[in-house]
Amino acid sequence: MLCSIYKTNKKEGMYLFISRRDDFSQVPETLMGMFGQPKLVVTMNLTETRSLAFADSKLVLEDLTTKGFYLQMPPPPVDHLVEYKAWRDSNK
Repeated sequence: MLCSIYKTNKKEGMYLFISRRDDFSQVPETLMGMFGQPKLVVTMNLTETRSLAFADSKLVLEDLTTKGFYLQMPPPPVDHLVEYKAWRDSNK
């Protein structure tokens, strides 16, 4: 399935996938209001086997088919202190 991916300047790592370039008619107005001005990143052919950095391609395709869009949220922040403590405790 051909899809277009947009980013926002409001939150780093947040992306909006839609099935038709510049057609945001399936995206709820409240989401578009929170997303802000979308900026096209790429248009690509998405398949179930295609690897995406922070999303499951099967889930993205399912949402594109059923809802008409997919919103990718940024990954949660990494707590380096917790990682360090776990590393320290495992190396005692």
